[in-house]
Amino acid sequence: MKGAVTLAAVAAALLLGACAEKAQTAATKRSDGKPWEGAQSTAYTAPGWKAGDATGWAEQLKTRAQNQNEYTRAPAQP
Repeated sequence: MKGAVTLAAVAAALLLGACAEKAQTAATKRSDGKPWEGAQSTAYTAPGWKAGDATGWAEQLKTRAQNQNEYTRAPAQP
């Protein structure tokens, strides 16, 4: 009987130990930059946009959002 209690205590300790959360720390610390300053290559940028152009970045986002708007893409109902 004593062995069963000990076994149950060990099993409970193992199960509860698996629930422990590990610390989530970043390996390197870096500060986030402004999104319009991040593009290093032109392979992933829109044609005509240059890195560091905040106004152009905002216009690209506005155009992309408007192109995804189903209300403006739907044909007009007669």
